[in-house]
Amino acid sequence: MGAGPEGAVRWLLDGREGACLGPLDRGLQYGDGLFETLAVGHGQPLLWGRHLARLEAGCDRLGLPRPDPETLAEEAAALCGGVARGVLKILLTRGEGGRGYRPPAGVRARPRRLLALHPWPPWPGRWWREGVRVRWCRLRLARQPALAGLKHLARLEQVLARAEWEDPEVAEGLLLDQAGRVVEATAANLLVLSGGRLLSPALEGCGVAGVMRGLILEEAAPAVGLPAALRPLAPAELEGAEGLALCSSLAGLWPVRELDGRPVPVPPLWARLQAWLVAQGALPPPPAPSPAGRPAAARGPRKGGP
Repeated sequence: MGAGPEGAVRWLLDGREGACLGPLDRGLQYGDGLFETLAVGHGQPLLWGRHLARLEAGCDRLGLPRPDPETLAEEAAALCGGVARGVLKILLTRGEGGRGYRPPAGVRARPRRLLALHPWPPWPGRWWREGVRVRWCRLRLARQPALAGLKHLARLEQVLARAEWEDPEVAEGLLLDQAGRVVEATAANLLVLSGGRLLSPALEGCGVAGVMRGLILEEAAPAVGLPAALRPLAPAELEGAEGLALCSSLAGLWPVRELDGRPVPVPPLWARLQAWLVAQGALPPPPAPSPAGRPAAARGPRKGGP
């Protein structure tokens, strides 16, 4: 199948190209489902094993049948083949169930799977090299331990939080929970360098347990000799930190250089972790330099590999 026209979004619904979900689908009705967002590089969805493991764990917690991994891999390969840089989104819904919240059971349950290939986000290259500006969001995340860590389809909190600012130079917004603890950014996890340790908020009541977060804490940090831990974090702890960073499957690792107008130090450690991620093939290839010598804007999927 391969890559389509640059900038086009292409998808498969239960293996059928261009098919659409019906109006009774519970993913549309109630956000009843899960999703994964994967970086695509050199025609391959990256960190596939970690994304599949999180998806399967989410299915178990929500009582959804796990998708067949071979079928999922075949459909992903069909969409991603020949794509130099792109974004693959996998959505699973519980399927159609009529009106009412009660989920269908037994033979009536027919989950749906949607795989969509998107262009790469047009993020400035300097965000990766120099760091990003970040703000605090006014919205507070609700605590719901039954959903904590899951990448479920109900994302209204993130939609409202992201609507709080328009400045394109502000890359992200940090979110607190109802108790005032730091949780995450709207579409990324938070890393805090403090006391020679790499910390990230413990997501006991809300938030998404990111795949890149797991990779950095479990593999990258030990590889560079850095102790890592999950624990509750208060906003005041960020003020005295040695460094802050955001991480996601698409961004990789962005250093934070400014939080709510206050400069934040950018330690060399972030570049070491970025280099480790690149060496491990956890990120797609960077865009080609522009004729003027400046990094070109990130481009979407295109035909052919590098």
